[in-house]
Formats: sequence, structure tokens, C-alpha cells
Amino acid sequence: MDMRASGRPSIGVAVITHRAVSLLPDCLPPLLASALAPRVLVVNSSSHDGTVELAKEMGAEVLVVPRQEFNHGATRELARRALGSDVVVMITPDAKPLEPELVGNLVRPIVEGEASVAYARQVPRDGADFFEAFLRQFNYPGRSELRSIEDAKRLGAYTFFCSNSCAAWSNSALDGIGGFAPTLSLEDVIATTRLLHAGHRIAYCADAVVQHSHRYTLTEEFRRHFDTGYVRAMHKDLLFAGGGDERRGAAYAEQMLRRLSREQSHLIPYAVTHIAFKYFGYSLGFHGHALPRWLNQHLSAQSYFWRRRRPGPESSAVRAELRKVT
Repeated sequence: MDMRASGRPSIGVAVITHRAVSLLPDCLPPLLASALAPRVLVVNSSSHDGTVELAKEMGAEVLVVPRQEFNHGATRELARRALGSDVVVMITPDAKPLEPELVGNLVRPIVEGEASVAYARQVPRDGADFFEAFLRQFNYPGRSELRSIEDAKRLGAYTFFCSNSCAAWSNSALDGIGGFAPTLSLEDVIATTRLLHAGHRIAYCADAVVQHSHRYTLTEEFRRHFDTGYVRAMHKDLLFAGGGDERRGAAYAEQMLRRLSREQSHLIPYAVTHIAFKYFGYSLGFHGHALPRWLNQHLSAQSYFWRRRRPGPESSAVRAELRKVT
């Protein structure tokens, strides 16, 4: 179906993958079966595990990016340019759509002109433990909402919260802010913040649901929050314009401990340790710009990012792949 010819905006879906062959059977079918007939592009960072072959077999288009050139922001920017659709959905393969209407429900606020970015509700995977489930419940409530820059006075940094594990974007709005910036992480929050400061709005769609959660070790939590702190310090003038992260972090810790005290008090010692690892990872990352590069690479969750000095123009290999899908 030609969405432009029918007078409706065209929809594209970019599935950002690495070693995802076991995840595609749950992720791709609801996307490919959407009544909106989106163009589905699987972007793979050279995992060589059968992801590319399975994606093609299932009916998706494919774009391969060399692993050493993968970047959370730059790769998504490449994907949205390759799709060229009016609206682009970004999703990771471990986000399992729970209904075939996912794409339609997610893009609706953008299509109807209410927002320029929308993100889905995430619920914990089957068998998730308390810490996985609580984080999803804290960040993804059961009621949809619409936020603008005016809400920063009331909500602080949460105003700009978004997750590219499953989010939809107006491509023209992204064009207006220069697209996704090359970054270690938080490309979604950076873009959302720029959009809201430019007068756009963000929608949280509680009726667009994906199953997505992970059980991280304490070391993994430390490394992930190191990356978050590093990026937030780099963009502090932008990301802290509505206030710092302290209020949100304190609310998370307070609600978690209060709930544990009522339901599973024996987990409180681990919860305190869990919070401490996140906090110290974030704090060290926030001051990581004063640390040597080799140490940042050791502390980060993404060692490959530090091996490349900075994202640059696409390589000849990427340009060749890009021509195949545009």
C-alpha cells in the first residue's frame, strides 16, 4: 500500500539488531502484519549469527552496518534516512509487541498532529523478578499522557523521558533538529529534549504495549549508568534545563524500598546495594570526562564506542548497503 498515494502518512519501522536471530520470530510478525503496511527495515551491526538471513526470509528489508561503526544515535539516523517515511518507528528486537495494533496505536498521536514523538508502554517479560518488574511499573504507568516543555516546571527531567526500545518519530520534526545525534547512549532523550524545546510535544501511549525487560547484574547496572552519567554530563545544558535527575531518582528509590518493606523485606539489603551501584556508576560517568579514555572504555557498557574516536561519514560499505534500500 502506498501511504502517500492514499493521502495518509507513510510509516517505516527500523529494527536495530545485533545477534537477534532468536528474537525476530517474536518481534517481526506483528510489525509486518500491521494494517498500516509499514516498510520494515532490520538494521544489523554485522552479527553473522543468521539475523540478516532470517529477516529477509520473514519479509523485512535489511541494512548491514559494520560493528565498529555502530552508534546508538548515528545508526538510527542512518536508518531513518534509509526509510525516508513520514513517520519512523524505532524498536529493538527484544521488545515483543503484544498486539498487532502496536504500530497503529503508537503512531496515532503523530498522525493526528498531537505530538512529534510517541513511546510505547513496556511491561516485564515472563518470569521477571521484582527489580525488573518494578522498574517497568515505575516508568510505564497504565494511563497515556501528553507532555510539553511547560511540564518541565512540574515534572523536571521526567518531562523528556523516552525509550527507543519502542518509539515513533515524525521525520520532519527530526529534520528540524538535525536528526539523532551520534552518542554513547540516550539518543532518544536528547532528541526528545530538543524537540520539546522547539515547541513539539511527546506522547506516552499506554495502549501500545511491548514486553521488554532485562535482569542485569550489579556490574551491568554500574556500567549502564556510567554511560548514562557520561552522556548527561556532556549534554547537561540541554538535559538539565528542566532540572536535574535527583528528584526522579529519589522517588524511584523511595517507592521501591517502601514496596519491599510491605511485600518482600528480605530483599531490602540487595535493593540498597542495587541502588548504590546505579548511583556510583552514574556519578563516576558524570565525571568521566576528566578520566583517561582507557578507563572510560573499561567502565563503560559499550567498549566498542571508545575504540572509534568519533562517528564520521558512512564508510563505503555502509553507503553501498544504503543504496540497496533507498
